[in-house]
Formats: sequence, C-alpha cells, structure tokens
Amino acid sequence: MVMKGQKISDRYQVIKSIGEGGMANVYLAYDTILDRNVAVKVLRGDLANDEKFVRRFQREALAASSLSNPNIVEVYDVGEDNGEYYIVMEYIEGKHLKQLIKKRGKLTVSEAVDIVMQITEGLSVAHDSYIIHRDIKPQNIMILENGLVKITDFGIAMAMNSTQLTQTNSVMGSVHYLPPEQASGKGATLQSDIYSIGILFYELLTGKLPFKGENAVEIALKHLKEPLPSIRDELPNIPQSVENIIIKATAKNPKNRYNDAREMHEDLATCLDPIRKDEEKIKLKYPEVTDDTKVIKQVKDDVKKNKESKNTDTKEEVIAKKITSKEVSDEVKKQNKTLIKLASIFTGLVIVVTLVFAIIMLFSTTADKIVPDVSNKSVTEAISILQDAGFTIASEQEGISSKDIEVGRVVRTSPYAGTKKKKGAEVKLYISTGDETIILEDYTGKDYREVKGSLEARGLTVNIESEIVDDDSKFKENQIVRQSVKEGESLKKGSSITLYYAIVGVTYPDFTDGSFTISDVEDFCASNKINLEIVRTESTENLDGTIYRQSRPAGDTVATGATFKIWVYVSASEEEPDVTPPEEDECTDGLC
Repeated sequence: MVMKGQKISDRYQVIKSIGEGGMANVYLAYDTILDRNVAVKVLRGDLANDEKFVRRFQREALAASSLSNPNIVEVYDVGEDNGEYYIVMEYIEGKHLKQLIKKRGKLTVSEAVDIVMQITEGLSVAHDSYIIHRDIKPQNIMILENGLVKITDFGIAMAMNSTQLTQTNSVMGSVHYLPPEQASGKGATLQSDIYSIGILFYELLTGKLPFKGENAVEIALKHLKEPLPSIRDELPNIPQSVENIIIKATAKNPKNRYNDAREMHEDLATCLDPIRKDEEKIKLKYPEVTDDTKVIKQVKDDVKKNKESKNTDTKEEVIAKKITSKEVSDEVKKQNKTLIKLASIFTGLVIVVTLVFAIIMLFSTTADKIVPDVSNKSVTEAISILQDAGFTIASEQEGISSKDIEVGRVVRTSPYAGTKKKKGAEVKLYISTGDETIILEDYTGKDYREVKGSLEARGLTVNIESEIVDDDSKFKENQIVRQSVKEGESLKKGSSITLYYAIVGVTYPDFTDGSFTISDVEDFCASNKINLEIVRTESTENLDGTIYRQSRPAGDTVATGATFKIWVYVSASEEEPDVTPPEEDECTDGLC
C-alpha cells in the first residue's frame, strides 16, 4: 500500500490520494527531479500478483503513452518499484464534466459543441491508432479554468489489433453511457466511443441523462431497446444540425453511426453554421432493431404469398350463365338445411364446452392451495414450509430493505401470503437486506482507516482527503479532522461521504533572507524528517555560502518526508599559476 510521504522509485514523493478505482489508485506526487507535481496511478496491491491484471495495466500504459494531443492527459513515465506497477501522468488542476453539469445544469449549445469538439479532437488521435477508450463519461473528461478539455483514464483502452479481450473488460464503463452492442455482450468498436460521446453530448445540452432506471440492467435494456428521447422536445430552438449529430452518434445500429471520432469532429465543425440550422432531419440508412429481422422476413413472405394467391385467382376463367327460378329455389332450400345443421352443431359445442369448463373449475378449485406466511423465517425454514404446502421455489431470490426484519430472513413472498394458487405454483422469496438508512456519527479525532472500513462494510462509498495540520494542532497524524456529512444525518446505502484526515506538516521559513546558513537548513530538515538536496553554483563574487533559491516558497506547508532543495553560491576555484620550468631549448635571453 502506498503511504503519504513515500517515495516511488526514489523520485516521486507521494503527497496525497486523489482517487481510487477498481483497478488502480491515483496519487498526487511531487517529481523531485523535474520539480513538478504529477499524478501517479498505482496498480492495487491485491491485483499486482495477478498476471492478467498486470498485463492489462501495462497495456493501458503503452496505449496511453503512444498518444500525444493537447486534449489527452500526457503520460510521463511507466515503471515498477518493489512489485508496485505505476504510471506517471500529467496532473490536471480542474474539474470533471460531471461536476460542471451538477453546478451549471445544462450548458449553452456553443459551450456543449466546443467541449464535444475537443473530445472528438483528442479521440481522433486514439482512433487513428485503432485505440478505443471504452469508458467515455463526464467523470473521465477534465476541463481546466481556461476551457481546455482533457480526456483522462484510458484505463480500459484497448488496441483493436491486440490478441484478445479478457472477460473482465468485455463490458465495462458506466452503464449510463454504455453502447447497445456492449450491453448485449458484444465487443467494443470505434463506434462504441461515438455512442458514448453522443449520450454525453445529450447530457451537456439538457443537463440530464436520456435513460434512467432503478438498476444497471434496466438502464442497459433501455440502451438496447428504447429510442433516444428527442432533444428538440427538451430544447425546441436547438439547430436541427445539432440534433442530427446526436441522432447519428447514438444510433442503436453501429452501421448508422460515424465511422470514427474524426468524422464526427468534422461534422461538429460546421453544425452551427447558419446554412445548416434548418437542414432536414436525418434518416438512418440501416434498420435500428436488428432483432426484428425474422418478423420482418415473415411479414414479407406472407405478403408474397398473398400476392401469388391473388395472381392465381385472377387467372381463373370466369364463366357466366343464366340461372332459372327452380335452381334458385333449390339453392335456398339447400342453404336452409345447411344453416340448421350448423346451428345444431354450434349448440352442441356450446353445451360441451360449458360442461368441460365446469368440470375444470370444479377440479381446479379443489386443487387450490393457500400460500403460507413465512415472513421473519429463515430462508431454509421458509423453503421447507412452502414445499410442504405443495409449492415450488423460484430459482432466484431478491433482496429488499426492511427496518423490522433481521438481515437474511424472509420479508415476504410473491405471490403474497394468503393468496390461492394451484399446487406446484412457483413462489419467490424476498430476503431482508436490513435498514439501508445509515445514521452518521461524529468521526472527528478517530483514525480514518478504521472509520473508512466500518462505513464501507455498511454499504457507503468513502472518499479520503488529507489535510496538513501544524505540530500544535489537536489532531494527530491520520485522525479525522472533519467530514462532509454531519453527525446525525442519514445516508442510504451506496451514498458517498468524504473524510478529511490530518497530516502533520512542516512550514518552511524564508531561507533566502540572508540570516540562514547551510548548517541551519540541514538541522531544520533533519529535525523535521525532510530530505534535503543542495545545488551549488560557483560565483566569483564574495557570496560563498549564500542561499539564493529554495524549491518550496516560504510559508508553504508540506508533510514530513518530502524533498526540499536549496541553491547555494560557492566561491569559484582560482587557477594556480603555471610554475613548470621551460625546456632548455626554449631558453631566451639567457634566462633558463
């Protein structure tokens, strides 16, 4: 586990954790050689021994390091240190698009178009190399104060020509932006990134997601089956050209989408031109719901058969002849006899059907069973009671929140207790997951690692942030200084809370004011466990021992274990005179 103050590969001084993912953790670190802050992504310790995950992590590094574009986070270094695999990346001081959407709601059309153009510009470089991001979502798009957009986390990026996708990364990423082909278990293509960009474009313009549901499966099914809500219903004044781009990008059938990010970028470049404002609504070339091809084929076959039947009928010869009154009378009598026969048959059928129905009802009534009440029973006991009563148990059970029923015991059944059902009917059990509402305590002063583990065990997502405190602070190292949700407030399972814990820091004085010697700096760093580096610069002036620069400004507070550098003038070494006696043959004027 990477700790605060730890130095990776004797170069990257870890300052704090800035993110935790399923595969790796990200830290803010200080590059002691190039004197800059960087982001270091370290493969999780429990995965470092898994060869499959290590290969995937290295693949990410290779894929990302090959990309160079202002709209893609730059990768500086890749390595391994004491069994820990890491990637060093450009540190971005900004916010991701999800934060921007939450703060602003919907953006203006010009803002949204500009952001998506920058995303497609960056992805064009990846797509040119046949690299798929696979996880385009607002949380992976950073925006700086100057408006520059940067794509982060090619964590599941994959070169299309690599050997084989693993089961782990076959369907990943946020389900809200999941392309239909990935939702159905198929592999990702360049067009998969296009679909995710289209959903993101829709969210930027409307401030909300097009598909919502109670769980991931429900949302994925909507991506597969439901058409995207019309953005012009939300924003009637939006240019038709912009809606056309979203329709094309989010087409269910990948054949109807842009071929790659560069093609989409070129379309975006002109979408706000006045000449395109009222262009016709796009019509997709290929069928969207490919699952209906059998139905469509059957309909076509039926139509074809009907046409052939009609053609055959038209070829039959029609012969007209004169009909006598006797023939009419005989025909009427024949029809009357037929009607009487049909009526008798129909009456008999009604009587038979009524008798059969009455018999079935009689036997079914006697076979009905009442579903017993198994609430608050253990699962084993409930199954036994239901089976003894003549019912079968559904293969899948479902968890349900309950304040009154203990976790793991039965809350109710479907059908409900007391319902009459036929013998052998299937009954589904709903099992208590406990009270999903968690009342928070005051955690200040407690060790953040213990609190984090406790809260995560109760179903909360815990984010960790460090805060540097002075030596005289009442908080000790790793103690919680504050929390994002106050004591007494409640959170549901799956909600997030941020804990801020103390790091005892050191405040640097101004060593360049002329009152400090090198020995003073060495004593200061030694007593505060700071790594000192001294850079000496020769000077012909009388400045020997003068400190003229320091890597951390005065008043800056950092954690112990950091690296601190000073620059010092030293006297230039004077050249000694050449006292070598001249050779004999070089004697001049009798001087040797």
